[in-house]
Amino acid sequence: MKILVIGGTGLTGRLVTKKLANLGHQVVIGSPTHGVDLMTGEGLTQALENTAIVIDLSNSSSPEEENAIHFFQTAGKHLLKAEQAANIRHHLVLSIVGTDNAPQIGYLRAKKYQEDNIKSSGIPYTIIRSTQFYEHTDAIISVQGQGDEVFVSKIDYQPIALEDVTDYIVQFALEEPKNGTVEIAGPTRAHMDDFVAKYIVIAGKPLKVVSDEDSKYMHLVVPRSLLVPAGTYHAGKIYFEDWALHTASH
Repeated sequence: MKILVIGGTGLTGRLVTKKLANLGHQVVIGSPTHGVDLMTGEGLTQALENTAIVIDLSNSSSPEEENAIHFFQTAGKHLLKAEQAANIRHHLVLSIVGTDNAPQIGYLRAKKYQEDNIKSSGIPYTIIRSTQFYEHTDAIISVQGQGDEVFVSKIDYQPIALEDVTDYIVQFALEEPKNGTVEIAGPTRAHMDDFVAKYIVIAGKPLKVVSDEDSKYMHLVVPRSLLVPAGTYHAGKIYFEDWALHTASH
């Protein structure tokens, strides 16, 4: 089966592309370096020829509000118009848990636009809303750290391993379209400061977590349960401690 992976050169896209190829599928990578530009529409018609499934892992060059909204509006218009002409059987998009629960965050508003665009397109679709990745832990430490201290909120947190995320993307892409939204999350829920403190200990970093009740993530004030599933979800198989041990040893 021919499958177009938009954003196939990114960290998530490379894993998805490899897994699909290992299953015997013909994978086309949709990125400017491979002749596909969502911002101009260039290369889309050729990439979609005889394609059955589109996996949209595209992302804006920065999470800043104006940039993100412009990207998802422009990219979505070009992509869905080309998909409609090509009679695509299934469009899967990777989104974020809590997308419609914090409209004050410009990036989440942009992702909501991306979701709504595919819902109204008439193309069979599946939206996967994922919690944050384990792999973001170092970014939290970097952004929220000062000296040898890391200031981390006690907000609810249920991250998932990138390996599990890509397994679910492949699984749902190859299934019948849900024409709805599914959520995925890691197997364990706790407070964000608990996860960061465990990672620091396992990785042997000379840092100390300072916990607070500010309900902040990357300096943004967010609802306390924004980063966890609201209801039914599909759980990843990899536990945070196992991921941290593996990461620390490599």
